[in-house]
Amino acid sequence: MIILLTGAGGMVGKNILESPEAQPHEFLTPTSKELDLLNKEGIDSYLKVNQPEFVIHAAGVVGGIQANIAEPVRFLVDNMQMGLNMILASLDAGIKGFMNLSSSCMYPRNAPNPLSEDLILKGELEPTNEGYALAKVASTRLCEYIHREDVRFLYKTVIPCNLYGRHDKFDPKHSHMIPAVIKKISDAKQQGLESIDIWGDGLARREFMYAGDLADFVFYAINDFENMPQNINVGLGHDYTINEYYEAISQVIGFEGKFEHDLSKPVGMKQKLIDHSQLQAFGWNYKTELKKGIEKTYEFYLNNHS
Repeated sequence: MIILLTGAGGMVGKNILESPEAQPHEFLTPTSKELDLLNKEGIDSYLKVNQPEFVIHAAGVVGGIQANIAEPVRFLVDNMQMGLNMILASLDAGIKGFMNLSSSCMYPRNAPNPLSEDLILKGELEPTNEGYALAKVASTRLCEYIHREDVRFLYKTVIPCNLYGRHDKFDPKHSHMIPAVIKKISDAKQQGLESIDIWGDGLARREFMYAGDLADFVFYAINDFENMPQNINVGLGHDYTINEYYEAISQVIGFEGKFEHDLSKPVGMKQKLIDHSQLQAFGWNYKTELKKGIEKTYEFYLNNHS
């Protein structure tokens, strides 16, 4: 197929393009300068000229807890406009297949774990990333409505757990936890520090999947898209504490210092574990264990960012 991949320059996009499963397809990978997703008329023109048969929408303004707190307007408005523009332009162009990549931050902050797909809009969102979550909820619901009005249009949403891996961002102000901690611990080792700080008590639990595994799922799903559920969680089905992630990364890097907890810092949700029942029923399972994923990510960091 001819597949339009938005966000091709991001971590998820690059991992999709690196996958061996990408070879049979022709990918359109416009940069933000070539295709401004905030301009629907521009998207309409691009689709008319290039005529993709399938769309994977992976573009977005992304970042960790610090970035979400600092720029809530941008995280809400830009992500909302990009998602709605891309979906509606694809619908107007008559494209029948659309994979909307969303986020588990859509789930209510106090919902029982594991988080099942039917919990969307069943409670208050986590305040530290509410703007981003609202944008993702809107795109997810729009895909549902489009399919409900005309079942020929398979507009479906993939809800990954937290991700890390090759092509990640390693800037503490803009990255998610694992890449930020890789840089933090790597720097601490180089500087000979005896201790590093952890935000909060380190007991909050998170589920992080290697981005290469999400790319594997994307192609698995494309090959059976009619049977993929309307909304589907993609993750491990188990989680770890923040302290356990710090320990695992320290082991890979060889840092032998101590951890000090800064209880004045925000920690977000206490747990965010997705329910992977539908994923198992769909027949897919992750491949990369935590230590191996951290090793691959650290190797990428050393070769590209250190």
